[in-house]
Amino acid sequence: MKVFNLACEHDHPFEGWFGSADDYDSQLARGLLECPVCASRSIRKMLSAPRLNLSHALEPTAPQSGGQHKAPASGASPTAHTPDPRAVQALLLQMTRAIVANTEDVGNRFAEEARRIHYKEAPERGIRGQASAQDARELADEGIEVMALALPDLLKEPVQ
Repeated sequence: MKVFNLACEHDHPFEGWFGSADDYDSQLARGLLECPVCASRSIRKMLSAPRLNLSHALEPTAPQSGGQHKAPASGASPTAHTPDPRAVQALLLQMTRAIVANTEDVGNRFAEEARRIHYKEAPERGIRGQASAQDARELADEGIEVMALALPDLLKEPVQ
């Protein structure tokens, strides 16, 4: 099994698992690889370190004379405070699914519907849709808070 760090043309990083390097090349050539964030099919391999099994390096050190344990060197664990990218991705996916499940997709009518809700011409509810940058600025000028989110079309289907 080969695990590659991949990215799309928009620099969204993700991991791909393949039976071999040739399997990756074949899927890329056939246009089967797609960014899970933006659905771009322009995918490239990123640099990645080989995965080494160093579990023996994590075993506790033997006590020194006097019964004291050797303190780890400063910076010995560079990933101790770095969030696990897979956990971050899983949390982002969970949050995105919750947004999709709890909001109404109003499509290109987003700016119009946001105004109707703000001015109490429509029932208050969570909505999502598309708005141009100009529409978003105009809504902000009117005191209507909006937030841009990149929700991939992929979420309209079951997501692994």
